[in-house]
Amino acid sequence: MEETINKHIQMGYIQTIPGVQSINLTKKLFPNNKYICNRCQNQNAEFFAFFNCANCERICVYCRHCINMGRVSSCSDLMIWSGPQSKLILPNHTRFNSSCIFQWNGTFTPQQKKASEELIESVKMNRSHLTHAVCGAGKTEILFPAIAESLKQKKRVCVATPRTDVVLELAPRIQKVFPNTFVQALYGGATVEKRYSPLIIATTHQLYRFEEAFDIVIVDEADAFPYTFDETLQQAVNKAKKKEAPILFVTATPSDELIEKVKKVMGGYSFIPRRFHGHHLPVPRYATLFNYQKHITKGKIPKKLQDWTNTRLTNKEPFLIFFPTIELMEKAIPLFQKLHPQIEAVHAEDPDRKEKVLALREKKVPGLLTTTILERGITIPKVQVAVVGAESGIFTVSALIQIGGRVGRSADCPTGDLVFFHHGITLEMDGARKEIIKLNQMEVLT
Repeated sequence: MEETINKHIQMGYIQTIPGVQSINLTKKLFPNNKYICNRCQNQNAEFFAFFNCANCERICVYCRHCINMGRVSSCSDLMIWSGPQSKLILPNHTRFNSSCIFQWNGTFTPQQKKASEELIESVKMNRSHLTHAVCGAGKTEILFPAIAESLKQKKRVCVATPRTDVVLELAPRIQKVFPNTFVQALYGGATVEKRYSPLIIATTHQLYRFEEAFDIVIVDEADAFPYTFDETLQQAVNKAKKKEAPILFVTATPSDELIEKVKKVMGGYSFIPRRFHGHHLPVPRYATLFNYQKHITKGKIPKKLQDWTNTRLTNKEPFLIFFPTIELMEKAIPLFQKLHPQIEAVHAEDPDRKEKVLALREKKVPGLLTTTILERGITIPKVQVAVVGAESGIFTVSALIQIGGRVGRSADCPTGDLVFFHHGITLEMDGARKEIIKLNQMEVLT
């Protein structure tokens, strides 16, 4: 492998750059250096550290911002392909046509069809686009024809999302629709096959590894944490795409800034205020739960919350109960397991969260306690949802709307209970409720 790499470097096909680069800001004899990580584009001095390097036997600088992907330092080399663009060669039995590569037998509502056609038009024009569609509008299905059009044009496509759970949800669905296309799913801890993939589903963090690799980048859940709060992730998207490649944003809760940016600068915009099955979004109801933290800490589930959970268990309805902190959730889980021993809890650092979500989907567990990690990217038929401590700062307007969007997603069960248990109603709670009601009213007008 090393011999092959060196040969390609000599031929000028591979360019190497330092992992961490020093920039002399003053250009003086005693410079005031600034550092930039060429992998994640971090320039924040707080995320750089020095260490005695065994490799070069000097003091090196490394980037802590992307350390979870392996250490990259000032003596590390990053490789960039600068040779001729490779041509996509497929087996003889694989063809770019709708009967083989694109196998989806679903039908679109008029609004979905319009949005899908607008998205395809943006792909053909190489124009960035925002698809603004409510939770349960069928955003993933709307992407299918645009992805198919891109693959027909032999373009390389990346579907990026901030959340691992969304990657795990999307990858098998997209692979099923494009059965003759090798779909690679990239996320922390994923098994990576070392071969070319024309269609990659990845967390936005994984895009640190790419530079000018994609002809189309789709950013799903474009408003989700940490993408909106971490500028390096946004830079990673721009770095991973080819210079003229468009970005297709998809979300149910775009920021005003993103909407204005797309409308004024990029041009393409689609809006779908209706769920694919035509039913209303669930409107949350409020239920007071005073001193809930004190009760749980003392080993008791507040009565309203316990009654709600018992009703779900009696009716055999799968449920999600969202908590504002991992600490509170971990105090609560043994109490809920007294109601039913198979109730589980998940959070971002839980190594078994994939298996636990699958267990809920397969009805092997009755319900999950969770943090906001499951606020999006999960579809469970007939699921009922409660938010404990809805007044907490972690539950923003968009988070509450996304959480509510888990309810009533399937056509055979388009309704369900959505309750905000609280210790006081906040502007965020009211904002989420008013936005949902507004969208439901727009359905009537359209």
